[in-house]
Amino acid sequence: MSNAISGVGTVFKRSNMMSTEVFSAIAEINSIQGPNKSRSIIDATSLGSTGGYREFIASFRDAGQVELEMNFTRAGYSDMNDDFELDTLVNYQIVLPDTGNTTLDFAGLVINLGMGIPMDNKITAPVTIKISGEVTLTS
Repeated sequence: MSNAISGVGTVFKRSNMMSTEVFSAIAEINSIQGPNKSRSIIDATSLGSTGGYREFIASFRDAGQVELEMNFTRAGYSDMNDDFELDTLVNYQIVLPDTGNTTLDFAGLVINLGMGIPMDNKITAPVTIKISGEVTLTS
């Protein structure tokens, strides 16, 4: 029996950034990609490296970014536009629909806010958030 979890019911939330922080759901998210973590490496190879193979050591980690595809709603677009106009980090959460309500908490900057207006389909708004710092995983 699989322990796979459907994405149905996942919620993307945005902080009000007040002293008493409250997270509110952004409505009509169609898909969430990320966070996509990566790590830089440093080439530590020397003339004495064993067997003629390159050697590497770990460097900085990058939490990557989160890409949202959402149906255009005035409220959702307005919230993301407000965040785009800020020069400060905003706190976000992705809450998964598993039994423990696994939550990914992170701070980031909206670096891309678009709009797709097709002739024969719904209007969408793609959003890209660059994560600053670590993503924490809680239940």
